[in-house]
Amino acid sequence: MTSGSGDAGRRTALDSVERELAVLFRRARSASMALAAKVHPGLDSAAYGLLVLIDDAGPLRGADVVERLGLDKSTVSRQIADLVTLGLAERVPDPSDGRARLVQLTEVGRDRLHQVRSERRRRARERFASWPTDDLEQLARLLARLHDVL
Repeated sequence: MTSGSGDAGRRTALDSVERELAVLFRRARSASMALAAKVHPGLDSAAYGLLVLIDDAGPLRGADVVERLGLDKSTVSRQIADLVTLGLAERVPDPSDGRARLVQLTEVGRDRLHQVRSERRRRARERFASWPTDDLEQLARLLARLHDVL
C-alpha cells in the first residue's frame, strides 16, 4: 500500500526513510558505545567494530582492515594500537610473509567479545520474538539491499 503517488509520494517516502535511518544510526552508535564498554572500559565504539571484524574474518593485515572498513590508514593503525594496548588484540607474524604482521584477537579479547555478542544475540531474539519469520526474512533482505546502496 502506498501513502502517496508520483513525485510527492516518493519524496515523502524518502524523507521517512532518511528520518528512520538517522534514528537507527543514533541508536546503533549508542549501542556500540555500550557494547564496547562491556568488552573493556577503555574500548571506544569504533575500535569495537574493528574487534568484531577481526573476530569474523580472522587474522588480518592492517591494509586489509583499511580496505574492508574504508577508513584512513592512520585511523586503523591507532585503533589496532589501542586494541593491543588493552590486551584485546595482538600482532603476530604473517605465515605467508615473514616481513608482514597480522592482527588477531587475544584469548581475552575473544572471550570478552564472545560474551558480549552472545548477550546481544539473546536480547535480539527476545526483542524479535513476536515478529513472524517472514517479516524477519524480509527485514534481512531489505537491510542487505540497504548495505549495497550505502
